[in-house]
Amino acid sequence: MRLGLSCGFWGMGRDEDNLALVDRAEQLGVSVVWASEAYGPDAATVLAWVGARTERIHLGAGVLQIPGRTPAMTAMTAASLDNLSGGRFRLGLGVSGPQVSEGWHGVPFGKPLGRTREYTAIVRTALARKPVEHAGEHFTLPLPGGQGKALRLNVLPTGHEVPVYLAAVGPRNLELAGEIGDGWLGVFVSPDYLGEQLEAIERGRQTGGRQGAFEVDATVPLAVGDDIERCAALVAPYAALYVGGMGSRTQNFYNALAVRMGYAEQARRVQDLYLARQWRDAAAAVPVQFVDDTSLLGPPGRLVERMQRYADAGVTTLTVAPWGEDLAARVHSLEAAADALTHLR
Repeated sequence: MRLGLSCGFWGMGRDEDNLALVDRAEQLGVSVVWASEAYGPDAATVLAWVGARTERIHLGAGVLQIPGRTPAMTAMTAASLDNLSGGRFRLGLGVSGPQVSEGWHGVPFGKPLGRTREYTAIVRTALARKPVEHAGEHFTLPLPGGQGKALRLNVLPTGHEVPVYLAAVGPRNLELAGEIGDGWLGVFVSPDYLGEQLEAIERGRQTGGRQGAFEVDATVPLAVGDDIERCAALVAPYAALYVGGMGSRTQNFYNALAVRMGYAEQARRVQDLYLARQWRDAAAAVPVQFVDDTSLLGPPGRLVERMQRYADAGVTTLTVAPWGEDLAARVHSLEAAADALTHLR
């Protein structure tokens, strides 16, 4: 199992700290740094800046939002980042949610599985330097009856095939990730529940006739300290944001995941408080056990035990998101995780 890094959302007043954390990660041999996007800084610009500051660490878009770019633009972006970084780019794709898709990008959210399937196929065609032609329900290229023609991506290949990861939470999305993806980007991943998710991915791989390696990349919050409850309290606002507020009352993929994991009553309570704008109370309502199930918490010795469980469950890259009161605490946590990795069986 390898180690990855997530710095959380950029553009929140600590970008220099994030860059320092990435620099330390590269020194420690961390495999990849992932950048996400919502409706703030875009991941591609962040990764270009990080790529210019680094030499070895891979650059992961986790994720580029499908409603925010045409498939061709995503292929152009992926090829550019891969070319400029010397073949270090990893492409993660996701449909986001209806609030961002329709409210921010003005793109209807309906039929996300079908759109993801077509979008990914077009991106792969473009990255393979083949003429881009597609006639589907969601995308038609070139447009019929006009002057457009099928074009090839005009970027020299690096010799590195850009891997495509899908961010997936629900069972059908997990199957799609297995069917058409090279890897899965998971959040709120628990070693105890991962088997069920991997079964869905395997069903998809069988459907798609996929063979060879498949990357399972799980992003987990990381907080190091002797007091487990205090560590959990650092992470709880993040869990409350996703379980309570990342979506509407009727459509929140992370809330539904918490329900499937056995936290139905608690998930409903967190959502009620969050949507009522009682954010501190929502964070306090997140069960310590849920945070511990889906995070790396505690002293260094416990990190080894928890990381071993992720490795045994099937995670190939454990992407840690260090939490702490300042940069020094986050760097300390990252260093502790890197050291713990060396003690796995």
